[in-house]
Amino acid sequence: MVLSGSDFSVPEHVSSVPELVSSVSEPVEGPVEGRASTSSATARAATAKPIIGLTTYLEQAQTGVWDVQAAFLPKVYFEAVTKAGGIAVLLPPQPVTDEIAASILSGLDGIIMTGGKDVDPARYGQDAHPETDEPRPDRDEWEDLLLRGAIDRELPFLGICRGAQLLNVALGGTLTQHLPDVIGTTRYNLGYGKFAENGVEIDEGTKLGEVLGEHRAFDVKSYHHQAIDDVAAPLVVTARSNDGVIQAVELPSVPFGLAVQWHPEQGAEEDALLFEGLVGAARQYRATKELSA
Repeated sequence: MVLSGSDFSVPEHVSSVPELVSSVSEPVEGPVEGRASTSSATARAATAKPIIGLTTYLEQAQTGVWDVQAAFLPKVYFEAVTKAGGIAVLLPPQPVTDEIAASILSGLDGIIMTGGKDVDPARYGQDAHPETDEPRPDRDEWEDLLLRGAIDRELPFLGICRGAQLLNVALGGTLTQHLPDVIGTTRYNLGYGKFAENGVEIDEGTKLGEVLGEHRAFDVKSYHHQAIDDVAAPLVVTARSNDGVIQAVELPSVPFGLAVQWHPEQGAEEDALLFEGLVGAARQYRATKELSA
């Protein structure tokens, strides 16, 4: 919401407003109500809860007597956003154009590309590995246009697992389709809905390092059989595990564009900082947008 000057207008019969100018030693030039309105708008934007969009699954799902195609997302994702001070809004796959994506993004202050099925290898010029998931072209296209639009407008974003892989593919990179073929182990995907624990090391001098503060090496929750292979030119690798597998990348050309291969929504203390960082960047984005409106 953009506040008008009338929210703080001064009655015509009042000749001075000491409560507004008591800290100013020099005379204030220009309309007091306009200055007060701008100041108030800045303060409100700085404390308002930012709106964070989260992409969702679109899969066959059962609940009660129903067995239908449904959009859904595990609660831990949007709970992590609300705990960090944001408002979570779900974004299910649907027909999309650049114009539709722009319309959606205009109502957001940040976006999270969540985990899910493998990105279609045709998007990075490869045939599917036998272990690669059946493609979800609707979700791939939906998230690709949202992500590109977010980058164009410098909307803060966080990619998680599939989201990190999608970011790399969208910007021209490739993926290793089945890690066990390369590293000889299933350490990143135990199957049966059980998260694996793996150590990661964060590079210093990166946005990710700044967000995580003193946490430079810690265990994360993993559930993936693919990983970033050829890194897209605009991206910078910011974390790896001890076998060299890329665990995080970021886009330096935007104020906040991070993506991690692990699952921070699973609740580790260090991972909460990622959501707090996104929400903080989204709050700043909202304030800047409201001031320029």
